Amino acid sequence: MFVIPTRVGVAYRAVAVLVALAVVLATLGWQTTAQAANLTSVSNTLTDSAPSVLSGHDVRFTIPTSSSLASGATTTITFPTGFTGLGTLVISDLTITVNGSPDPAVTFNVTGQAVSFTGVAATAGQIVRVVFVANKITNPSVGSYEFTIATPSDTGDTRVAIVDTVEVTAQVNTTFDFQIFGLGTSTAINGTSTTGSTTPTAIPFGVLNQWQIKTLGQQLRVTTNARNGFLVTVEQDGNLESSTGADIDGFSNGTYVNVPTAWSAPTNVLLQENTYGHWGLTSNDSDLNGSEFTTGGGNRWVAASTTPRAIFSHNGPADGTTPDYGRAEVAYQVQISPLQEAGDDYNTTLTYIATPTF
Repeated sequence: MFVIPTRVGVAYRAVAVLVALAVVLATLGWQTTAQAANLTSVSNTLTDSAPSVLSGHDVRFTIPTSSSLASGATTTITFPTGFTGLGTLVISDLTITVNGSPDPAVTFNVTGQAVSFTGVAATAGQIVRVVFVANKITNPSVGSYEFTIATPSDTGDTRVAIVDTVEVTAQVNTTFDFQIFGLGTSTAINGTSTTGSTTPTAIPFGVLNQWQIKTLGQQLRVTTNARNGFLVTVEQDGNLESSTGADIDGFSNGTYVNVPTAWSAPTNVLLQENTYGHWGLTSNDSDLNGSEFTTGGGNRWVAASTTPRAIFSHNGPADGTTPDYGRAEVAYQVQISPLQEAGDDYNTTLTYIATPTF
């Protein structure tokens, strides 16, 4: 008997292995799987993160490498349970852009918590942005919520946090300071000039001569942090009156002018004592609400009266130094005719009232 040895080389053994593998795979069946890519830079920025309030949503995502979003494809943004009002959305409530350029959806649909739109095309690396208006979707209670964005080939998730609001409190103490200052001779006030000096508590006209006009003034200063400003008024307790009962009436000729008017002399009509002399006041505060004191260059007057006269105001905080805002000058003027009754003790009392509005 002859024995013939058989050698099997490496190449033959490799073929045998491949054949064996083929048989096994054929037996088990060849299986393949396809896995979607992840959308990148997925985010959702809320306009308000407080619970149970209306909020807008700014959803952004980037198309991943080697992927795209065809114009005919449908993109779906799924809101977590708890966000309500989605059913009220219409296509105009969404603003959709690709890399900043408008790309409105052709179709739009809301099913439960899922908002879908078709007609947006994007290529790899482009940013798709979907902005929802702020007056339709209501936030849920406090918590962390996951949003899912899905295209036919890619998906991505992001989260938002609904948190309680934080109340910040502070207190600023109220301030209000009202000061009266005397003024010297030859001080210009609203188109006129003072003829004498005063103190914070005295306006001494002195001796009054026939037809002579005497003018005295005071400066008013207000410092306050009142949000709505302040108002300063002045009132007299009566006419300038002497112990004999004679008086100097209010401007003009005792008619007690309320609307600022150019100065005029008393008419000096016998047996009409209110025409013998009068006195009045003016202010240089051009910021005074409804004031006509400074109209036409100033030098306009109203009567001093037992009715409060507005002479200084501002509608916000004041610094005590800036004209029209924190500082104003008021002038008092008197003139008599030859018929004014004699008396060496004519007097009255003025009262300033400064009222802030916080």
